Amino acid sequence: MTNPIIEFLLQRKSPPISQIQEPGPSDGQIDQMIRVATRVPDHGLLEPWRFILYRGEARTTVGEFFARRAGEREGPLNEQRIQQEKTRFTRAPLVIGVISSPKPHERIPEWEQFLSGGNAAFSLVLAAHALGFGANWVSNWYSDDAESRTFLGLSPNERVIGFVHIGTVNAKIPDRPRPEPAKVLSEYSGPFSEA
Repeated sequence: MTNPIIEFLLQRKSPPISQIQEPGPSDGQIDQMIRVATRVPDHGLLEPWRFILYRGEARTTVGEFFARRAGEREGPLNEQRIQQEKTRFTRAPLVIGVISSPKPHERIPEWEQFLSGGNAAFSLVLAAHALGFGANWVSNWYSDDAESRTFLGLSPNERVIGFVHIGTVNAKIPDRPRPEPAKVLSEYSGPFSEA
């Protein structure tokens, strides 16, 4: 018997951001996606993640900053590079920043909290697809740049997990090769040995 949830998961693909267009999700649909994204493993109930919406004119403001900041980091940019930076967040109607916001804890390390945020980002992607939207999760250079993180609304102790671009996709999404389970799965056979 076919399981529709498994079938859905087996069909998930990331559309190229260039194919993500209007319309984007409604406020109600965004609320649903965030509700799904927060139902992830969260040891200690720390909620070590949060979400930032970039939509409307905010996307243009962010793009102007990216063009200026990229020029500061790389030197003068040609027109093509300037346009690339200016349009990073305007290609999709909605970009949701998934932010790692770790909480101090004596037993739960920061790396484990970051993994919880990664689960939140992927659950957000799955929720967008379940609602009929395309979603693509990226990070890019500005995720590792302190000045960019501040401009994007992050505090000094926060890091970017990813930016999920969401909207309508009317084109066929290309797939990529996926590994066979036997290639990535093994039975435990004792401690690792290079021999």
